[in-house]
Amino acid sequence: MKAKKRSRLKKGKKLSIKKENGTSAKISKYWFQRYDLFSRYDLGIEMDEEGWYSVTPEEIAIKQAERCRGQVVIDCFSGVGGNTIQFAKLCSSVVAIDIDPVKVELAMNNALVYGVANRVDFLIGDFFHLAPSLKGDVVFLSPPWGGPMYKEVESYKMDMLQPRDGYTLFKIALSIAPNIIMFLPRNVDLAQVEELAWLSSPPLTLEIEENFVGGRMKAITAYFSCNAV
Repeated sequence: MKAKKRSRLKKGKKLSIKKENGTSAKISKYWFQRYDLFSRYDLGIEMDEEGWYSVTPEEIAIKQAERCRGQVVIDCFSGVGGNTIQFAKLCSSVVAIDIDPVKVELAMNNALVYGVANRVDFLIGDFFHLAPSLKGDVVFLSPPWGGPMYKEVESYKMDMLQPRDGYTLFKIALSIAPNIIMFLPRNVDLAQVEELAWLSSPPLTLEIEENFVGGRMKAITAYFSCNAV
């Protein structure tokens, strides 16, 4: 699958995005984590406000990519490109999708910083509309969790995922690839995660990995597979 690699943004809007880096009060508390998010941050990485609290820390993204080595990966909610970059280093092909053209522009910039932009097909579009035309070996799902407030919930439920509930997302992913990886909040209801495996017939194998950065648990990754991923 090939896609137009460059989207056009108004110059003024892109400049405003650059100014978000460390200056906004909303993201200043994430500033000290910048090298955990992107080790090459100082070489030209750009993020919007949402990217600061939603991008997968690089250490975790690397581990997730290692499980997909040599395969075709569909990154369904690619955001500013944290996972996309690591997939591009190790996988045979990567399709990165986001409905927000600003995020796609940022992801392309960040992929250039890491020297992997030519290994990714970037698509601006709604994943749910594009899904019928997608095929791959692995679907990677890291949908919005609803912002930083997810931490205040004792047990995070599948219906809290955005823009649709986790069950719907998973069923669509099953139509694209036999293996699915979901990046989820650390307080997610694990019983509901296990239920997802049974949406396939026969049920998929499930492995749950706790993700730590700097000794602190950040999230979990759920690996669903018909074979070992």
